[in-house]
Amino acid sequence: MTKPSLPELLHAAVTAVGGVERPGQVTMAESVSEAIDDGSHLLIQAGTGTGKSLGYLVPALAHGDRVVVATATLALQRQLVERDLPRTVEALHPLLRRRPEFAMLKGRSNYLCLHRLHEGVPQEEGEGLFDPHPAFGTGDTVSTGPTSKLGQDLMRLRDWSDETETGDRDDLTPGVSDRAWSQVSVSSRECLGASRCAYGAECFAEMARERAKLAEVVVTNHALLAIDAIEGAPVLPQHEVLIVDEAHELVSRVTGVATGELTPGQVNRAVRRAAKLVDEKAADQLQTAAEGFERLMELALPGRLDEIPEDLGYALAALRDAARTVISALGAARDQSAQDEDAVRKQALASVESVHEVAERISQGSEYDVVWYERHDRFGASLRVAPLSVSGLLREKLFAERSVVLTSATLKLGGDFNGVGASLGLAPEGAEGDDLPVWKGVDVGSPFDYPRQGILYVARHLSRPVRDGGRDDMLDELTELIQAAGGRTLGLFSSMRAAQLAAEELRSRIPEFPILLQGEETLGELIRGFAADPRTCLFGTLSLWQGVDVPGASCQLVVMDKIPFPRPDDPLMSARQKAVEEAGGNGFMAVAATHAALLMAQGAGRLVRATADRGVVAVLDQRLATARYGSYLKASLPDFWYTTDRNQVRRSLAAIDEAAKADGA
Repeated sequence: MTKPSLPELLHAAVTAVGGVERPGQVTMAESVSEAIDDGSHLLIQAGTGTGKSLGYLVPALAHGDRVVVATATLALQRQLVERDLPRTVEALHPLLRRRPEFAMLKGRSNYLCLHRLHEGVPQEEGEGLFDPHPAFGTGDTVSTGPTSKLGQDLMRLRDWSDETETGDRDDLTPGVSDRAWSQVSVSSRECLGASRCAYGAECFAEMARERAKLAEVVVTNHALLAIDAIEGAPVLPQHEVLIVDEAHELVSRVTGVATGELTPGQVNRAVRRAAKLVDEKAADQLQTAAEGFERLMELALPGRLDEIPEDLGYALAALRDAARTVISALGAARDQSAQDEDAVRKQALASVESVHEVAERISQGSEYDVVWYERHDRFGASLRVAPLSVSGLLREKLFAERSVVLTSATLKLGGDFNGVGASLGLAPEGAEGDDLPVWKGVDVGSPFDYPRQGILYVARHLSRPVRDGGRDDMLDELTELIQAAGGRTLGLFSSMRAAQLAAEELRSRIPEFPILLQGEETLGELIRGFAADPRTCLFGTLSLWQGVDVPGASCQLVVMDKIPFPRPDDPLMSARQKAVEEAGGNGFMAVAATHAALLMAQGAGRLVRATADRGVVAVLDQRLATARYGSYLKASLPDFWYTTDRNQVRRSLAAIDEAAKADGA
């Protein structure tokens, strides 16, 4: 039997999922197949509606090597494992004459730990689960059951543990709080290991790993991919092909995994966990170091530390040395510990090791790290350390041993792939050198007719935005745009404070249009409410720029209050910008403008989600029309019809609103 062609396979898969074959999807599948065949790397931009998951799954399954697919969001992981893969595998089975297995793999803390569930948690973390009540006729108190929300969640988790096949937190509906989940899960550091654990044979995390080892396609997340690459202890099975979907998120997710943090609460927790397990001298040494660190953090002011102040240096050295002493003492206690004690010891060891690692890393003061203080209204001060860049790490760890395909609707910024490529550790496209990964960028376009479906409007007449300042003329403009659109507005703001101020002001100005505000409900509830009533508006910040998928008449106006440059006092972004400048580059364009372009491209992508969608993206920041970098940002956006004519836009919005009403929306 002749080997089926790629177009045949793609046609079978698209038919199976009830989709429509698109030219961009065919181009994508061919490009992915070529990259896998010659072992090269590919950055591929595929607009919304291209059907990109089939565009990479079909050539990957046809090739036959093991493939890891890493996504940024839970929604896409679920779509792949619950919808796209089952249907695609079945559709390709008669043609390929095999039925590839697939599996989902997440970090250990995403799975229920049976040992933790049945043997309990250390007392200091288990308090308050059951509220005591006076026992009848006595002065004593007894626990009559879980009356606290936490206790009720734990009882539900215990019941769920008997019926779940996966133990995966995301399969629990409705979910539970982070605090409740932390009572029944462990990190990889806290895990006893299958051979030492009484529940090792039934362990959900181990079963997920075993399924992944046998699967041809393993679906995971960016964070686990980063851990696999950075920490050198493989958590993913060996694979010949890596596909990174939602690849515009990869650098920030890898940076997050490579970021260390120290807080007084975290250090005190390590002290409490270790105190009962080591000798008094070692425990006192750690306690004293923790107290010194806490006193210092009470006075910490937010901002970057170009050099480690002397008092902080002493506090960190004391923490590092005390933690090392406790780690040695805990290691010596291991051999004689029973299994229950071993679990408590492992948890203490994980806490103290984390403190030791971060204290040592900051003490060493690497030129490749950025260190800063952060202060949070609710959680207090923290000391953080992050890599100045992850590009070298990605080049070395990600691209060296496998073919890598990175795809997203937004990879081409300012007209080419080099900006995103540089952040991933790739030299400009076409550059040659012995140690340079070979890659190419392909833009397969979009099935949407952007110039006919959307307008990009820049409010050039508005005053220039000032940081943290009120903008009355912007609020006037926003009010008029929403009235012209008949509601139907997604408001994307550069800060939570700006979103709150706008919501408060417009609720009093135009009460006939309900305004939902991020933070007042869960994101899922807000999006459902926004989609259900076309007159409703939804205002919010960062996660809305990327997380809203509402096709149809409920979203016909997307407003950006200003260009979303990073804050000038953002320690990591400003350090990265300075490093580019010191190397002779343009730090503003490489860091701030690239960051803004990516977010604006994602934000503008909220408008057109289907071929029948019509609407306006309004940018209420004159700099997009007047500044030199404006053309770079505009080149990163979909090819909408462009105007700065405010009257034209109001007429267009009113016409779109009337058409939607005529259609019953």
